[in-house]
Amino acid sequence: MSAMIAPPFTREKALAKVQAAEDAWNSCNPVLVARAYSKDSEWRNRDEFFTGREAIRNFLRRKWAVETHYRLMKELWAFTDDRISVRFEYEWRHPETGQWYRTHGNEHWEFNAEGLMKRRDMSANDIPIEKSQRRLSA
Repeated sequence: MSAMIAPPFTREKALAKVQAAEDAWNSCNPVLVARAYSKDSEWRNRDEFFTGREAIRNFLRRKWAVETHYRLMKELWAFTDDRISVRFEYEWRHPETGQWYRTHGNEHWEFNAEGLMKRRDMSANDIPIEKSQRRLSA
């Protein structure tokens, strides 16, 4: 996710920021993704709360060890000068059970002046699906 896209956001800049986030997360690279967040970034991801890039990298390593074949789509929902809200959908396969899931959710982002995300608040639900029901593919 490009830190070069900094507030204040216009519609075009917000759309570019969302696309950059989608591209980075689809890489499934915790180091790359964590670069888009401030060193003291605060996260809520479902029922987990943590702070900082190292915690973000550790979280993402755990996440992608369980959520394999991960494919994500983000959609701009709303924006202000330094905040963006998105809805998202992603699909993944559990490595032990082979069960496919589609996860639906929302994220609220707040950015610092450099364009690094200083706060991420996420809520989501997982729905079991059959492989034939996948809508997102690599």
